[in-house]
Amino acid sequence: MPRFLVRVVSAMFDAFRLAFYRLAAKGWVPARWFEPALPPVSARAPRTGHLSLEVVSHCWNYSHFLAYQLSSLVLFPPTRLNVTMTVFYCPEDQQTERLLAFFAKQSVPGVTWNWQPLPRQQLFRRGIGRNKAALGTHADWVWFTDCDLMFRDGCLDALAELLQSRQSALVFPEEERCTDLLAEDNPMLKAGTGEPQVLDIDTSSFTTKFPSKATGPLQIAHGDVCRAVGYCRNIDLYQQPVEQFAKCHEDRAFRWLVRSQGEPLPIPGVYRIRHISKGRYTGSKANTGVRTALRRLQSWLRDRT
Repeated sequence: MPRFLVRVVSAMFDAFRLAFYRLAAKGWVPARWFEPALPPVSARAPRTGHLSLEVVSHCWNYSHFLAYQLSSLVLFPPTRLNVTMTVFYCPEDQQTERLLAFFAKQSVPGVTWNWQPLPRQQLFRRGIGRNKAALGTHADWVWFTDCDLMFRDGCLDALAELLQSRQSALVFPEEERCTDLLAEDNPMLKAGTGEPQVLDIDTSSFTTKFPSKATGPLQIAHGDVCRAVGYCRNIDLYQQPVEQFAKCHEDRAFRWLVRSQGEPLPIPGVYRIRHISKGRYTGSKANTGVRTALRRLQSWLRDRT
């Protein structure tokens, strides 16, 4: 078979699998068919005292957002739990590599920096890094997030209190504070493009949103669940390297596999920078423009529901 036909057939098969898993994650297929090893509530340790949390983030061409996330841990260090800040990145992204080198030198009580380089093709499938972190974590809880989210004043210490003795598979903040969709020339974004530094923000431009489930940047999972089932470990599509950054459908699949949309908790200090242009977008200017316009429309629709 000619090579181009092989690529066409492979793309069609992947599209079919993606459609299947999206429908399955809506409850059309029993989750136990793909993940029978989910530990029952009784098998999840009700951790108390000084907890440990692993934060898992990805970064590709988003160092100007990651700067704010890492800075939030420097400016508002936890006192009631220990944080391992794990960042998956690709050394080809030199700006992110420089940023990580800078923060590796910042000594923060209660925070351990953990930089995890990946080949670009593995980084582009977010489920690969998340699965690696989930299976290998030693933490009591794991917060799967995006690099545009910040943990500001009181966030992590309040989380430590709320997680005492909890055996839930998945929890999430019942509210987050978000910006409008910002353009690349916004002063907040431009501030992160210079030399690496600890950055703070003006919080007056953030408004409160109320998520209804544990979405991609807001998934806080029990460590025993993570070690047992990973992150979509048995769905090969979500563990398959790709040449371009894959849209993150695995978030929904993870909720399906752990049999929970997440339990909302009153966690303060969760801030997120929303932005128009995606660093992972590739292709022609027209293609990028269409995807940006769709992103504006999707955001507008979400804000009105």
